[in-house]
Amino acid sequence: MKTNIGLKEKDTAAVANMLNRLLADENVLYIKVRNAHWNVEGPDFHAQHLFFETIYDELAELIDEVAERVRAIGHYAIGTMKEFLEVTQLTEMKYNKNDSQGFIKELLNDFESLIITLREDIKLAEDHEDAGTEDFLVGILEKHEKTAWMLRAHVK
Repeated sequence: MKTNIGLKEKDTAAVANMLNRLLADENVLYIKVRNAHWNVEGPDFHAQHLFFETIYDELAELIDEVAERVRAIGHYAIGTMKEFLEVTQLTEMKYNKNDSQGFIKELLNDFESLIITLREDIKLAEDHEDAGTEDFLVGILEKHEKTAWMLRAHVK
């Protein structure tokens, strides 16, 4: 059944494309945080292990919401690692050391990159007259800004 939510197909297609890129970024970031959670070592292991768990739990919920937003505007969410890696702006890393500072610095860089992109995505949603997605993205932006602040506080 065709989606009839007051937006043109060309607009929902553009927004869905952007949301699928965000979905890819969030999934790659989720895996990177899980890696940090599993492999962090050092005297701060326990605290950082729990900290990373908090972050990936939040990302897991957010990932589901992004995919559901794609579906709500009448399109299909991408869902394979191959698709995620083809679309993401993030890169995977191979660590020589599994210290918390290395993980935190990389994750902070990723969150800040996503924050910058989200600001552009909010403008794209506005340009396509999709107030629902615009509002949705503002919420994600706020969550990512808070996480970036917490990561940044660890490297001062």
